[in-house]
Amino acid sequence: MDEIIRLNNITRHYHIGTVVVKALRGISMSVNQNEFLALMGPSGSGKSTMMNLLGCLDTATSGTYVLNNQDVSALNDNQLADIRNREIGFVFQTFNLLPRSTALDNVMLPLVYAGVPKKQRIERAKEVLKEVDLYERMEHKPNELSGGQRQRVAFARALVNKPSILLADEPTGNIDSKASLEIMGLIQKLHEEGNTVILVTHEPDIAQHAHRIVRLMDGEIVSDKQNDSIKRVQDYTPAT
Repeated sequence: MDEIIRLNNITRHYHIGTVVVKALRGISMSVNQNEFLALMGPSGSGKSTMMNLLGCLDTATSGTYVLNNQDVSALNDNQLADIRNREIGFVFQTFNLLPRSTALDNVMLPLVYAGVPKKQRIERAKEVLKEVDLYERMEHKPNELSGGQRQRVAFARALVNKPSILLADEPTGNIDSKASLEIMGLIQKLHEEGNTVILVTHEPDIAQHAHRIVRLMDGEIVSDKQNDSIKRVQDYTPAT
């Protein structure tokens, strides 16, 4: 299987006044295409810093990060922004949707930045809204949708550019247990369709859906194991 991510001895240090905070301490790991990986760890373990680095929202203090055969470690801000838009689909705990825009317009947004013509933007956005079972709600604004539906709009927006990696940061953190199950069913479906998924979570129950679980503690990987008891969401049928 093709390797999509390689981290070699990644460190990330922050200076707060005269204090140096060592958020990541020599992280090395790889992720293959179509893996479903959960990144776990308590508060302060470094998982948020790791997510920011993987998502090209931040750069390492030292070490190399190769994404899809490109070394992104030394890219400038504009180049990182281009990589983010092309290679990475983000889903956040807080949805990050534009409140006055419809689901369709929210999903089209990355395509606007990518310079895709309007007709193609609409066609592609409709296609991914259909994938996440929200085609009938495309003209609804976020306040007209449930929490689970808003998160599915966020997933559609993340997928619209056909990214190399889907990076989901605590995607079930702001929704109820029923909607959480729907979202995990959606992630399972997207993985089975060939997407590479990295899920950041502090919930062991959510991490059990992943095929591989990487645990961080004090900025270091303390465990990296295949999941022998994968939890599946059967017969994924989201509420409309």
